[in-house]
Amino acid sequence: MRKSMLTAGMLLLIAMASCQQPEKQVTVPGRPASIGLVGDSANVNTPVKGGVVLIGGGGNVNSAFQWMINRSGGGDVVVLTASGNGGYNVEIDSLGKVNSVETLNITSRELANNDTVAYIIRNAEMLFIAGGDQSRYMNQWRGTKVNDAINYLLQEKKAPVGGTSAGCAVLTGWYYSGEGGSAVSDSVLANPFDSLVTLYNNDFLHAPYLKDVISDQHYLKRHREGRHVTFMSRIVKDAGIYPKGIAPDEKTAVCIDENGMATVYGVSKAIFLQTDSTKGPESCEKNRPLEWNHGGAAIKVYEIQGSDTGSGTFSVADFDPAKASGGAWYWWWVENGQLKKKQAL
Repeated sequence: MRKSMLTAGMLLLIAMASCQQPEKQVTVPGRPASIGLVGDSANVNTPVKGGVVLIGGGGNVNSAFQWMINRSGGGDVVVLTASGNGGYNVEIDSLGKVNSVETLNITSRELANNDTVAYIIRNAEMLFIAGGDQSRYMNQWRGTKVNDAINYLLQEKKAPVGGTSAGCAVLTGWYYSGEGGSAVSDSVLANPFDSLVTLYNNDFLHAPYLKDVISDQHYLKRHREGRHVTFMSRIVKDAGIYPKGIAPDEKTAVCIDENGMATVYGVSKAIFLQTDSTKGPESCEKNRPLEWNHGGAAIKVYEIQGSDTGSGTFSVADFDPAKASGGAWYWWWVENGQLKKKQAL
């Protein structure tokens, strides 16, 4: 009797463990660019709530994925990549109840103009753009049916859309393409017209509230503050527009809700930069160090330390300082090609 009871108990534990295993990834025929799907390939329609998530790369932010899943209504999740990164499906599926998670590896303009690929994206209730090389996204997706489908989710369907690293870079109206190589702070501060400073203006994705924003990623980890400020100086110089900046560090996410209010999730900081139309760069010239000083008060900066449950608030809708909470204000300026910072009093 004891032996049979133990055997039954062991069988029950095995059955329970089996039920708790994540769903397996499969390949579904007839879905171009698909490199794997978890869940049900049949389309569902769930109520969605808009939002944009900017992740700084260097690792996932599970709480940010859960934020998007909650806004998806448990519908279909689509991940986009151009580098064969198929590792998100099982992970996202494990973080909340969704109908499916599918990754599309869109590596050519032919695939980006495929009607089925665009259909899959348009019918997503949540979209996530993986990291990689944003110049691939620009060159292979811009001006295609995939481009239109992503903007449909952002502007009309108002489903949650996020991106990490390269995926984060292309979600803002102004973006740095990274073509030709990655710009380094010291080099571009010394010469704002370095050939690696390649910027584009609202010709790709159109996320709410981000038209005049340029993002940067891996921010503090890779010391990219100087290049970000240089990008902003070039926008002022070349376009006469005084941009705003949003910059999440690695493993950190800025989650922007449908009203344009941002909260920071993750282990490091997110930085919000605000320029002033009365304080343009004193010198932004080829082969000369950037000068953007104004008595040590050129750019107003707000830093928020992220957390797993979300920290701080910042109004991306209008960058109104009165609506910021949970962080600290700083002044940044550039003196003879050197970025400097001080806490605002």
